[in-house]
Amino acid sequence: MIYLLHGPDEYQRSQALLRMRAAIPADVADLNITYLDGRKLKLDTLAAACEAFPFLADMRLVIVSDALKQTKAGKEREDLRAYLDRVPATSDLVFVENDEVDRRSILFTYIKKVGSVLEFTPLQGSDLNRWVHEQAKVFDVTLEPAAAQRLIEFVGGESRAIINELGKLASYVGRGGRIRPAEIDLLVADGQEQNLFSFIDDLSARRLGAALRGARMLLEDGQAPTYILFMLARQIRILLGVRELVARRMRADEIAAELGQRPFVVKKAIEQVRSFEAATLDRLHDRLLELDLATKTGRIQADVALELFVSEACR
Repeated sequence: MIYLLHGPDEYQRSQALLRMRAAIPADVADLNITYLDGRKLKLDTLAAACEAFPFLADMRLVIVSDALKQTKAGKEREDLRAYLDRVPATSDLVFVENDEVDRRSILFTYIKKVGSVLEFTPLQGSDLNRWVHEQAKVFDVTLEPAAAQRLIEFVGGESRAIINELGKLASYVGRGGRIRPAEIDLLVADGQEQNLFSFIDDLSARRLGAALRGARMLLEDGQAPTYILFMLARQIRILLGVRELVARRMRADEIAAELGQRPFVVKKAIEQVRSFEAATLDRLHDRLLELDLATKTGRIQADVALELFVSEACR
């Protein structure tokens, strides 16, 4: 059988591959599983791996990474396609693609016709919520509904990141423990990012005293003034991007994917951007660039530039 595993959800892809590996008896797995790098795949090497007879097992498993993308169009791709007709029934050939697949290529269309194409995309909505609760049970912990929602807001639908965070949370609450929103805030949320959000809220509301205290809090977190100015510029660019995409009537999850940001960051930005006029955001961004240049050329100290920016933004 020929398989193609692809799609952006790396964790789900890896789990599917683990299930295929588990079909080979563990004591002879090393003798019956072959990994090949598609970036330097040679057809004779692939043929040798597929045509070797299984050792004390019914099947061999040949796993090839990124071959569809790396195999050159023309003769190289056509030769690989022709060999797929000759893969023996004693081998399962699995192509695993980490990047987007060209669905028009002869390799994709052939595998789809004669084999099995499995696409793994991030879960969303109720499916994602249900899956998160199922994974919590695997860790032998109880995940409160509000905590599950908070975790999804912070991490998004990236399965690997969710599993990593659940493992950290489960270690904290212990076997049979209960994960509440408080544990999510404590262990998952980026405290510095939360402080930055609060800082931007104070700037948007022109609360000078609170904004200055927010700047000092960021400094107390151990961040250099130059880095805070950089993060401010980054956040304002996110707000500008969010404003544009909201105007196109895009959903929060679509905006997160477009900007490469976590859903929680985008949802917060959607709230914040309502407090700024577009011209104000442009002006603040330009001013930050001016202050950044001034600090790099020694015309002003970074901490002074930060306080000056806060004062000007809150006028």
